[in-house]
Amino acid sequence: MKYLLKLLDLSKEEIIDILNLADQLKYETKHGIEHHHLKGKCLAMIFEKSSTRTRVSFEVGINQLGGYAVVLAGEGSQIGRGEPVQDTARVLSRYVDGIMIRTFEQKEVEDLAKYGSVPVINGLTDFCHPCQILADLMTIREYKGSFDGLKMCFIGDGNNMMNSLIVGGLKVGMEVAVACPEGYRPPQEILDFAAGYDCFTLTDDPMVAAKDADVVITDVWTSMGQEEERAAREKAFAGYCIDEKIMGVAKSDAIVQHCLPAHRGEEITEEVFEANAGPIFDEAENRLHAQKAVMVTLMKD
Repeated sequence: MKYLLKLLDLSKEEIIDILNLADQLKYETKHGIEHHHLKGKCLAMIFEKSSTRTRVSFEVGINQLGGYAVVLAGEGSQIGRGEPVQDTARVLSRYVDGIMIRTFEQKEVEDLAKYGSVPVINGLTDFCHPCQILADLMTIREYKGSFDGLKMCFIGDGNNMMNSLIVGGLKVGMEVAVACPEGYRPPQEILDFAAGYDCFTLTDDPMVAAKDADVVITDVWTSMGQEEERAAREKAFAGYCIDEKIMGVAKSDAIVQHCLPAHRGEEITEEVFEANAGPIFDEAENRLHAQKAVMVTLMKD
């Protein structure tokens, strides 16, 4: 494993190995045990999309691993002024030991990996969000003990979160059900992957998706770069808000996950969010531990 570009590239075993390492690193962090696996290593972090959790978790994580980060905001670097991504990849590969990028197009991440010679980590694209889903899976396993026999449902837009949750959930052995309106469904590449599993459901009815679910997940309806679609999306997603009625058909001990930031009163009610604040913010914390595991897996000598 040299890159983390999308979960489609990883085997179940590789995902589980990352989660096991994340659990170990979290234990060591909680008990004050230093783990400088990447002592002296440098991670370049490219941000063409704004960030809170990605920026802080990666920067804190590489420091806890004994390395350090160099932050390149889109407008403050040559890549933000039109330098070809292949040139950026070849230059940065001579300076740093790994590259994390949070951007729009998946092709940009793929090209960084193609032309660079150091590990590349996808911090988010419009197509997928692998680091977030690794943190989600880590949290689900913490709360439920294993993935065996679990049903995970996602209600909302067929966006990068839904794409990666479908892949990650199915690969680790969960039943996966997703609900989204016509016109907002995942891309064909994801649906073709899911077609290979008999435990996948795609519906436009949130109640069907949430029926007997162990984990209910949602995300904002309007992602960065889609602001002009906000009114149309609010209309299309009417009835897709995670509320007590939807949670009433899930299992009584179901947990809720949200990658944040949350728009209370839109994709999730205030009441459901606050009732699940524990697992939601554990999920946010686990970004740190899961990404540290990814960095160690990719960057350790």
